[in-house]
Amino acid sequence: MAVITHVLPVTSFQQNCSILICEQTGAAAIVDPGGEPLRLQEFLRSLEVFPVTILLTHAHVDHAGAAAVLAERLRLPIHGPHIGDRFLVRSLRLQGILLSIPSARSFRPTRWLRHEDTVRFGKVELQVLHCPGHTPGHVVFFDADSRLAFVGDVVFREGIGRSDLPGGRRRILLRSIHERLLPLGDDVRFVAGHGPMSTLGWERNHNPFL
Repeated sequence: MAVITHVLPVTSFQQNCSILICEQTGAAAIVDPGGEPLRLQEFLRSLEVFPVTILLTHAHVDHAGAAAVLAERLRLPIHGPHIGDRFLVRSLRLQGILLSIPSARSFRPTRWLRHEDTVRFGKVELQVLHCPGHTPGHVVFFDADSRLAFVGDVVFREGIGRSDLPGGRRRILLRSIHERLLPLGDDVRFVAGHGPMSTLGWERNHNPFL
């Protein structure tokens, strides 16, 4: 099933919040609403879609800072991240104070995600890959039909995620990339948490960290 993707960078961190739309039904998923909930709501209205779920790759505030507010206002479930990020979910309000994202507050996810779970909206099904290293509970969402992945802060165009924050492990991060992302195929495009899109094939051949 075809997925229409819109990417809106939010907050001073220019974090890529992705709106995924099921072409057949108009149902939408909000991936990593990092902040600016009013702006995100206005953007959703402009697209004339109906959001049905919030999906989180991990619980750093620049990716999850608007999740609780949007879930309450739009009456949406929150799926993700993996339970390894529970300590980060609990600290979201403090993270928001420290990093000037005032909408941030903690929440209880509707579902903690596990490796090889699936999430659905409309007629679209995304695969869940647990890819720790940037955070313990980081997950990636993969649309096999569109050959498109939403990788959060695991890998960027010619870069990789930080591993020096609480719970980060560089060795584990690299293992996640090599064992769970690159095997998806060189043709897979990905939306990173920050910056431009890329493909796994480009990163395999040009990323100096890999």
